[in-house]
Amino acid sequence: MTTIIYMIRHGESPKVGNERTRGLTDKGEQDAIKIAESLKEEGVEVFVSSPNTRAVETIRGLAERVGKEIEKIEDLRERVFASGDTRISDEELLPLLKKSFADPNFSLLGGESNAACQKRAVAVLEDLVRIYQGSKVVIGTHGAVMTLMMGYYDSRYELDFLLQSSKPDVYRMEFNGLELLGIKRVWN
Repeated sequence: MTTIIYMIRHGESPKVGNERTRGLTDKGEQDAIKIAESLKEEGVEVFVSSPNTRAVETIRGLAERVGKEIEKIEDLRERVFASGDTRISDEELLPLLKKSFADPNFSLLGGESNAACQKRAVAVLEDLVRIYQGSKVVIGTHGAVMTLMMGYYDSRYELDFLLQSSKPDVYRMEFNGLELLGIKRVWN
């Protein structure tokens, strides 16, 4: 029985503010509307998301269109790079990402490693595939955690992929049981 997971990376978000509560920019909101329009006929039955506002807001319109609630799952949050809820600048983040993908166990004090983030997020993904076998599920997510989940199944999804993905971005993962059959980008 095939299970479909739509990984939806959040739309553009302000570059300042609290990591947990930053919403979407005007462009991010417009892109969320486009996502809802493009996936409204897919028959999605389940909506889960990182609790971070920008991830929830990116899938909210689609969930509302099909009359579903969004379950927020803490372990789908973005990788925690450092202690605190302040956003790390792009200039600071790139060297951390490079080091993290070169050494999956690397982390800053108070942060988590790629290995730890991947373990918690893949556990959620596998639970979703088991619980909702044969269903279509949307996951509202973030760039690093999405890359780590997809990279668990296919090593092509690594740092270069993360750096080239867009905000938003949408990937369709197809599973037979817990076996990944394929991943396809469905966002233009």
